Amino acid sequence: MGREHHPQTADDRQHLCQDGRARGEPAHGAARVDHHRAHRAVHHRVARTRAGGALTLSGHRFAAPLLTCLLGLAMTAPVGAQTAGEMEALPPGDLFRPLLADPKQPQFFAAFLWAKSAQVKDQVASVGLGENIGLVRGRGGWWQVSVAAGVFSQFDMERPSYDLINTDFIVGFPFTWRRGVLSGRVRVYHQSSHLGDEYLLRVHPERVNLSFEAAELIVARDFGTLRGYAGGEYLVRHEPSDLKPGVLHAGLEWRPGTPLVHLGRTGSGRFLAALDAKAPQEREWQVGWGARAGLEFSPSAPGTEVSRRWSIQIHAYRGPTPYGQFYLENVSSIGVGLHFSL
Repeated sequence: MGREHHPQTADDRQHLCQDGRARGEPAHGAARVDHHRAHRAVHHRVARTRAGGALTLSGHRFAAPLLTCLLGLAMTAPVGAQTAGEMEALPPGDLFRPLLADPKQPQFFAAFLWAKSAQVKDQVASVGLGENIGLVRGRGGWWQVSVAAGVFSQFDMERPSYDLINTDFIVGFPFTWRRGVLSGRVRVYHQSSHLGDEYLLRVHPERVNLSFEAAELIVARDFGTLRGYAGGEYLVRHEPSDLKPGVLHAGLEWRPGTPLVHLGRTGSGRFLAALDAKAPQEREWQVGWGARAGLEFSPSAPGTEVSRRWSIQIHAYRGPTPYGQFYLENVSSIGVGLHFSL
């Protein structure tokens, strides 16, 4: 009563327990003196702790369990945070499978085409550089936000210098989702188109500064090995200013599950086929038909990301030119291409 109580550290309690006189009978003066000395020592350490902000630990018997506890908390904290947030950063793949036959699907490819249009009459090389990169996948794994960018160029293979004809640049942010057999993509993207210098010097075409921002919605449904999709786009800002803004878009894809070719650890090849139809309002809803068929290989080596694929595809297209500067022209083409999904 009346005596101030100070909390004791483990070292203090251990020290007092080891000193038999501190626990001895209080009738002896020596024991009482040692008890008061120990109590004053505790009081002095606690006061020093409060003033200096740190407690000096004597020995290693208390430090070792403390370090073990801190290491355990450090190891379990990230796991707990990830579980609570249910968010995945930079997820592999996408919840909405890329459109196989869409000429403007961001991907890596190189195709050799025999084309006929107002600009070219024979051999054209079509090259694409692009990819869809997931930024974050939400709770439950049913939605994802990504960044998608692509560069699409055409070269006149009939010219000795393989003149660049046209290049389209696309960058956008797709929001994709999947619920069972249903999936969808909402995307806002920008496209700008530029003619090649050699083509400009040789042909002197009427230049059109084509650029726009568009909002896109595509909804797809799986029917076993088949997938159908439909939707459209609306150009929210565009040059030329009189460009009509609507685009309708639909298609059908077939991916049988049974492999046709086995290449060991390189992967198994499966047949694929796709038909894509896109009708721009600017062309009075004239449909541009794109078709693809080929073999797609996915790696089977352990530790290899399953979303990485490569394919050999036959290309066919007929309708309004999908290449920016020539959107008022028609083109027919057929050829073969090598595609990579990284």
